[in-house]
Amino acid sequence: MELENLVVVGSGPAGWSAALYAARAALNPLVIEGALTPENQKRGTLPMGQLATTTEVENYPGFPVGALGGYLASALDEDRLAALPPEALGGNDEKISVFGGVLVELMRQQALNFGARVLDEDVLGVNFDKRPFELRISNETTIQAKASIIATGASVRWLGLPSEERFKNRGVSACAVCDGASPRFANRPVVVVGGGDSALEDAEYLAKFASRIFVVHRRDQLRASKILAERAAENPKIEFLWNRTVREILGNDEDGVTGVLLNDALSPEAPPFKVETSGVFVAIGRRPNVEFLDGALELVEGGFIKRPVPFRTNTSRPGVFVAGDVADDRYRQAIVAAASGACAALDAERFLVEEQ
Repeated sequence: MELENLVVVGSGPAGWSAALYAARAALNPLVIEGALTPENQKRGTLPMGQLATTTEVENYPGFPVGALGGYLASALDEDRLAALPPEALGGNDEKISVFGGVLVELMRQQALNFGARVLDEDVLGVNFDKRPFELRISNETTIQAKASIIATGASVRWLGLPSEERFKNRGVSACAVCDGASPRFANRPVVVVGGGDSALEDAEYLAKFASRIFVVHRRDQLRASKILAERAAENPKIEFLWNRTVREILGNDEDGVTGVLLNDALSPEAPPFKVETSGVFVAIGRRPNVEFLDGALELVEGGFIKRPVPFRTNTSRPGVFVAGDVADDRYRQAIVAAASGACAALDAERFLVEEQ
């Protein structure tokens, strides 16, 4: 059984950034990027992470325009380039964004250019109780590693409606900071679904752009902190729709989202209530992708991997490091994930040097 210096589990911005830094440090990292399977699609854990499912990304530094077609043709392998949608290649010099799928493909290619290796399988289980570590892979093999970085991200908790799936990236979003400044929502009403801190933070952020924010909550009391609840209640743009659940998201192919139908949670037999809106922001939580760990690492509230050392990427197991949304219950941004991936690689490199 071949012994790896460093195994990176996950293939979003955190994973590829970690792989890039590790490859440049001559660690010869192996990236287990996940498998393209129906099961992963259903769980929202496909390779390349959440960023690959995002259309326009306007807040990642270094990509001021979207016309990248010629550059991409020289930067990416033909088969990877062919898998991208035509609209992702740009062609409009006035665009101020890059497609999420393009951005993460470029991250991947940069890591490969420096020698990172890729395995398109899933990690089914780990043994971090012994050294070297063991990772059980979906191709019925086991990989040994001196160190590992967990960068498997977190999956959005969606409503589960067919209409929600239809209008994703056309008015339906799970990231107000990512998408809220889009012209689609400027001076138009939007809906935020949820009653926790994330929902109210999203509502406050969206109030900078939208004309009105309807916060739809299935109960008559918020789960959010008192200070956020008070701040939202005082905001003239924010209106709470209590005891309501989303029945259906309305829209069409030309305009995207145009409205929502809401059920009365207390009177299910009552006719649905219609709200006209240009967007629906789902803020009912995220699920860290940690099932494969099966208790191997200590977690915090919400299931995120615990980082016991402040400002470090260490986990509860020496030699295992963490990066990205799988340990981040606050920021959830591609640039933050990428930065934490770099930190994890630096921490792993120092750990391996000290172990020699």
